[in-house]
Amino acid sequence: MGSGQVTDWQGKNVTVAGLGVSGVPAAKVLHGLGAQVTVVNDGDDERARAQAAELEALGITVRLGDGDTLPQGTELVVTAPGWKPDKPLFAAAAQAGAPVWGDVELAWRLRGPDAAPWLAVTGTNGKTTTVQMLASILKAAGLRTAAVGNIGVSLLDAVLGDEQYDVLAVELSSYQLHWAPSLRAHSAAVLNLAPDHLDWHGSMEAYAADKGRVYEGNRIACVYNVADEATENLVRAADVEEGCRAVGFTLGTPGPSQLGVVEGILVDRAFVENRQKNAQELAEVADVNPPAPHNIANALAAAALARAFGVPAKAVRDGLRAFTPDAHRIAHVADVDGVAYIDDSKATNTHAAEASLAAYESIVWIAGGLAKGATFDELVAKSAKHLRGVVLIGADRALIREALARHAPEVPVVDLDRTDTGAMLAAVREARRLATAGDTVLLAPACASMDMFANYNKRGDAFAEAVRELGA
Repeated sequence: MGSGQVTDWQGKNVTVAGLGVSGVPAAKVLHGLGAQVTVVNDGDDERARAQAAELEALGITVRLGDGDTLPQGTELVVTAPGWKPDKPLFAAAAQAGAPVWGDVELAWRLRGPDAAPWLAVTGTNGKTTTVQMLASILKAAGLRTAAVGNIGVSLLDAVLGDEQYDVLAVELSSYQLHWAPSLRAHSAAVLNLAPDHLDWHGSMEAYAADKGRVYEGNRIACVYNVADEATENLVRAADVEEGCRAVGFTLGTPGPSQLGVVEGILVDRAFVENRQKNAQELAEVADVNPPAPHNIANALAAAALARAFGVPAKAVRDGLRAFTPDAHRIAHVADVDGVAYIDDSKATNTHAAEASLAAYESIVWIAGGLAKGATFDELVAKSAKHLRGVVLIGADRALIREALARHAPEVPVVDLDRTDTGAMLAAVREARRLATAGDTVLLAPACASMDMFANYNKRGDAFAEAVRELGA
């Protein structure tokens, strides 16, 4: 089973590793193609049993409570992206000579001969926003497209559905890229690189290498972040097609082969005639919603991929104007007594929180939650000059408190030792007490939410509700 398309699935023994959002559709698709499918799953809970019953009704074998043993005769493993590379199942597959694909690899292999090209986006932060901006720009150019991958429509559905696409805007996580060896995008972007998921990848080098896979075999452009040298290094290391170009994006004045910002205008010096001398105006900074620095960077990356696909400048502006960000991404909730309240609950790691904190002058910061092994010294040192006060919540708040004591000892800190449902209202009230007119109260936790909330959405909702109570 080399890198070519597998056309004959009839009777092929395929093991699908993991139920859940990617496993169930993968099992159904492979079964429909005539493969002999066995699904293995670590868990054996109520949800898993319900999914198993649904698959068994179709004639698919499901093995619950044992995701480590490779079923006899397996010729291919299709894994859920979250399964760690060091699982015994994968060692057994390697020994049996059975390749391991993720759902993205499967979708890539199942594309038809006239399939839409992929414009791919990865990076530690900003992926979803950038992919949605890109889809909005492509639509404004009159192209049939969808934002797919790690968001919205599943890639398998996009590739195998009846809808005909001209191009796909694809969000890819480091996990998905790890299991997608033959993926070759038209053009791709790595937005930024910061320590994340290191427990899964084992090291920063391994994490970066998996992100860098997105550039392999690119045809037109490898888009990188001028301010993040690691992304440029990944471009240098990539094996691309002849004539593929490195295209940078920067919040400063762009050089040739870059997109950047000049006097409040987003400009392109990469996809223009005579790029030594010429620049093409694309949009105004004011067309980007919200116009925070890291979001302007997202817009430039999206514009670069769209321009690599041949989209006119006007579509970039129209697409950015039409775009509205998802909830809990630097969303303005309300102004109360001259203080702005901003919900960036999606800032679940230090890199995202740093971008958020850089967007405002004078901040009362609400932070804390599950640190996932992160350290906070660099974040606090870089952001200290913006902090008027800090309110800490959540399980690992002591880590942030200690970093504040080291790098911002003069900033007043309120440490809330409670995790009940009223904790967020208490945090917002404390933040109000610390804030004065002109300040921003910013929920940018720099941590995951699962110690107190089901997910970052619920955490953001609790914040917005507490702010509305203040206003009332």
